[in-house]
Amino acid sequence: MAKLVEINNLKKYYKTPRGTVHAVDDVTFRIEKGRTMGIVGESGCGKSTLGRMLVHLEESTAGEIIFDGEDVTQLTDRDMKKFREHSQIIFQDPYSSLDPRYTVADSIREPMVVSGKYSRAEAEERTKMLMDLVGIAPRLRLAYPHELDGGRRQRVGIARALALDPEFIVCDEPVSALDVSIQAQILNLLKKLQQEKNLTYMFITHDLSVVKHISDDICVMYLGQLVETSPSHDLFVKQYHPYTKALLSAIPSTDIYNKMNRIVLKGEITSPIDPKPGCRFAARCPYACEQCHQPQKLEEVEPAHFVACCKVREINELKK
Repeated sequence: MAKLVEINNLKKYYKTPRGTVHAVDDVTFRIEKGRTMGIVGESGCGKSTLGRMLVHLEESTAGEIIFDGEDVTQLTDRDMKKFREHSQIIFQDPYSSLDPRYTVADSIREPMVVSGKYSRAEAEERTKMLMDLVGIAPRLRLAYPHELDGGRRQRVGIARALALDPEFIVCDEPVSALDVSIQAQILNLLKKLQQEKNLTYMFITHDLSVVKHISDDICVMYLGQLVETSPSHDLFVKQYHPYTKALLSAIPSTDIYNKMNRIVLKGEITSPIDPKPGCRFAARCPYACEQCHQPQKLEEVEPAHFVACCKVREINELKK
């Protein structure tokens, strides 16, 4: 498959009075056309910042963003407008991401008006089509965000993201603020749209059961860095990095006969402000050693399965 998005050594640093926060640090991966890359990790690990950089809501400190073979790391205002037609985002909070003064139709129509690609009649017709596509009833056309439930608001957000026919959409925890039954509806809608329009997703979440359902590939992040990447089905069969193992052990299970062994992490979380070289998980890792204080790079341990851990082979030998 052809790759649509490729990022190389991407970094995002923030200056603070106490030092420099390494929010995203030297991240590299690629997403193939028509596939979904899941980004998982605990809150504060840099998932949302990474997603916002890919659609230029945040500008990177260093590194490369390649979109469909073109370097889009730095864009002029004119190029940015063109880029927006191909790359969009669905936000986590479907209420705060909508203008409370705009009706459903206004919110969906706005990107078409700004782009200037559509006449007034074409924008009206396309707004009706998008409402139907995402399952919003015509009677809600003139409704305001405060009159809708969370699921309908998120459908408006999805319709707005689709307004200009993008190829790539960043889904920034789009179901975390919704009830479980509504989550399933939105996830099924996203999968249906992907199949119909050959969309490429980057799906950000901290819910591993959600990412298992929707993702083709998964990247596990810890404090701004990737610690493990793998095809989705492989990661849930075999995990190599101690942090990934701990994450998966926290998934609730309904199997009363085979109780999961929960891995409880101990120790202090490393500060993201001017962190020292080496593994940032070492302070909480039961297998940490002197070698962990050296920079860790992703290495292929199985086909398409990469891990950043100097002890990975030794750990898994002990587990056998």
